[in-house]
This record gives sequence, C-alpha cells and structure tokens, in this order.
Amino acid sequence: MPFDYAQSGFHVREDLPQAFRWAWEKIAQPGNWWRGDDRVAIASEVRSARSCPLCAQRKAALSPFALPGTHESLTNLPSAAVDAVHRIVTDPSRLTKRWLEELEAGGVTDGHYVELLGIVVTVVSIDAFHRALGLPLEALPAPQPGDPSGYRPAGARDHGAWVATVAAPDLTEHEADLYGGAPQTGNVLSAMSLVPDSVRLLNVVSKAQYMPGAHVVRPQSNYGRTLSRAQIELVAGRVSSLSDCFY
Repeated sequence: MPFDYAQSGFHVREDLPQAFRWAWEKIAQPGNWWRGDDRVAIASEVRSARSCPLCAQRKAALSPFALPGTHESLTNLPSAAVDAVHRIVTDPSRLTKRWLEELEAGGVTDGHYVELLGIVVTVVSIDAFHRALGLPLEALPAPQPGDPSGYRPAGARDHGAWVATVAAPDLTEHEADLYGGAPQTGNVLSAMSLVPDSVRLLNVVSKAQYMPGAHVVRPQSNYGRTLSRAQIELVAGRVSSLSDCFY
C-alpha cells in the first residue's frame, strides 16, 4: 500500500495518504496532452532537479538565462520539458513569459506546460511532506497505457495570464467542479484551468495539506485543524517565502 505511515512514528491523518494515493493514481494515467509514461517521467524529473548541477549553477548566477548547458536527466522527455520542470522546481521566481513562449518551439505547448506544472506542484508538495517527517520518498507509480485526450476547455480565454484560463462563468459541464460552484475564484486556482485535472490535483492535495478553497476565504476558519488559522497562515507564508512563491 503506497503512503503507509503506520510505522512512521507519527500520527498521520487518514485524509493525507488518501489524497496522496489518489494523486499518484492520477499522475500515472494519460492526461490531456501527455501519456502516462511521460507524466511519471515528469514526476521523476522533479526529483532529479534537486541535484542537477546545471540548476545549481543557474540558481547562483545573476541570470539563469546566461548559462547554457544540459540538465542532468534520466528520462526521455523532450529537452524543453526537462528544462521546464527543472526551472520550476529550482528557480521559479525568475521564469519569464518569453521563456514560456520559447518552450513551444521545443514542443511544449501551453496545454503541455500547464499539465506539466500540475504534476510538478503535486510531487513537490507530497515529497516535501515526506522530507519534513524525515521519511523516504514514495516510489513513483507505474504508468498506465493510453493516449492523451487532447481536451481543451471551450471557455479558455486570455485573461492577462501567460496562458489561457477559464473564468467561473465560462466553465462547461466537463470542468464545472473546479471552483466548487463559486461565481468567481482566485488566480491561484484559475491559473491551471486550461488543464482541468491540474486544478483537481491541486484541490485534492491542498484540501488535505491546507484546507478547502471554501474555507480559505473565511479568515475565522481553520477547518478543524489543531493549529489556529493565524498559525496556519504564518507557516504558509513562511513556506511561500522560502519557495519563492509569486503570491
């Protein structure tokens, strides 16, 4: 059983391993633009990025774009996809729209990028939980066969972000669940709405590790957690700062 914490020495709420198992199953399946083996390879690159010599050199450089080179990679992903994963993991605050546009020349379209981003965010979050408890990282799932769906939401529009997003009024029945029925939502959710499953991954994992979106907008709610809401936000704010989070 993946994510079995019975012998970890910690009391881990059951909703956490349930969310993690669901996310692992989703990552292994074909998505909108990537096959299952590609998606697992993206997850593998998340871990490779942490020890990539080129990434370390770029992180220390005045500009990451001044250092050409090849990432340390053990997958067969296109070089543009490898670069996307490694940069998001190691130096997210210095990404640029021009860099994103150049990815497309390497075969990483806006849809490919958003799907890749959703996997990166999920694996980083779950792996960080294990590192925080001093536990070994969970083995990546076995990829499932099948072809990508090629689905692109009909309501995707240019709302000023680097990629097209879907506003709440433009959701169709295929992605009606993304924002919990709210008439509007924050950019942190709509940012990945070009690939609905990327938002679903975020929703499921963040509900377990943080709280549901409906409670986030209620400052008095801590969703029944042991920590107070003020303590939760203090930890969240510090983690965001250390992670170079845009928000």
